[in-house]
Amino acid sequence: MKITGQKGAPPPAPKGGVETELVEALARIATRLGLSEIEFAQGDLKVRVARQLSGVAAPAPAPAVVPAAAAPDPTPEPIGDVAGLVKSPMVGTAYRRASPDSPPFVEIGSAVKAGDKLLLVEAMKTFNEIVAPRSGQVTRVLIEDGAPVEYGQPLFVIE
Repeated sequence: MKITGQKGAPPPAPKGGVETELVEALARIATRLGLSEIEFAQGDLKVRVARQLSGVAAPAPAPAVVPAAAAPDPTPEPIGDVAGLVKSPMVGTAYRRASPDSPPFVEIGSAVKAGDKLLLVEAMKTFNEIVAPRSGQVTRVLIEDGAPVEYGQPLFVIE
């Protein structure tokens, strides 16, 4: 992303060095927007801030033999706002199991209570538990283990 002369942009750096407020502002913008790099240019001044989005990669889940009934729902039809739809509260990588050797937290047909762990979403080297918002039975699994997720992306249906 290139930002050039936007209204409200930080003032040019003083002669002989880059103003730290400019670098910090660019870093905050990159973080807020989830960018891996951002560049600012004004006149002869050019500043590029780059960040590594994921440091240490999470261990790749081992391939698992999953019965067809428990596989994520491949239906490409849009879900919409189905009652019992559980959406991702954040951007990250979804893990349906605690480790590659562990069974999934829930599968199609699993009975869950409000607060039961459904999956983990790893974001910025932190694993966040996603829990069931209500009691019921998992009728659809809409995410694969190790897949990237977006904010608001449908993950499960609990009826």
